[in-house]
Amino acid sequence: MMRFQLKIYYMDFCYALGNDAAVALAEHVAGSVPQFAELMNKKAKELGLKDTHFVTPHGLDEEEHYTTAYELAKISDYALNIKKIEQIVKTKAYTVSINGYAKNISNTNELLGYLEGVYGVKTGFTNGANRCLVTSVKRGDMDIICVVLGADTKKDRGRDSIKLIEYTFANFQMVDLGFMIQDEFDSLVDISKFNIVKGIDNNLNIDLVKNDVTLYPVKKEEIKDIKIETELKNELQAPVYKDDKIRKTYCKNWG
Repeated sequence: MMRFQLKIYYMDFCYALGNDAAVALAEHVAGSVPQFAELMNKKAKELGLKDTHFVTPHGLDEEEHYTTAYELAKISDYALNIKKIEQIVKTKAYTVSINGYAKNISNTNELLGYLEGVYGVKTGFTNGANRCLVTSVKRGDMDIICVVLGADTKKDRGRDSIKLIEYTFANFQMVDLGFMIQDEFDSLVDISKFNIVKGIDNNLNIDLVKNDVTLYPVKKEEIKDIKIETELKNELQAPVYKDDKIRKTYCKNWG
């Protein structure tokens, strides 16, 4: 499990948090390491993580301390929405003052500033996990998180990460399914006729309920196969209420 390094500024001192400081913070926040681990596991449950379990605040090897590549990506996605963390992980170098002496600190992420679009996230190493790297990359409207675990060397993890990242951007494209669904909806509104049993009339005002997320990564070769289909209930029973659903739209022949 990889470790996030944070910085605490207090009374003009800057402490680069190592494992001992992570323990000190855990004890300060929760009273003990086990109690802090309970808080971590509670947050993991809130994030919907099913294959992650925390025992320590620093991530050193423990039998019951584990996660997966997929869930590390989910944790990273959550963390990147915290502005302070996002700012720290994309900083290549920083100069701090310790007891009046300047100290230059460099980010250990070898892809930051080297590969186009990289803006985080974290390197890691333990004897059990070997060399690990979680990388966030944004190019255009595509924003991805790449996770490489268990690499033998730093060079291996960087090389494998680059291969995965470049493959993704070369083979996938963001597609706005919202436009396709809107077109399907508009065409149906023009031709749809309803029979409302025991109703005063058969006229309905139909609105499209839109999803918050409509952009999806699709393999470029599969974009042409996307089809929007609709199941429509033309026969309705009065009374018909404002939020009643009369149709379902879904994508077909994709993925």
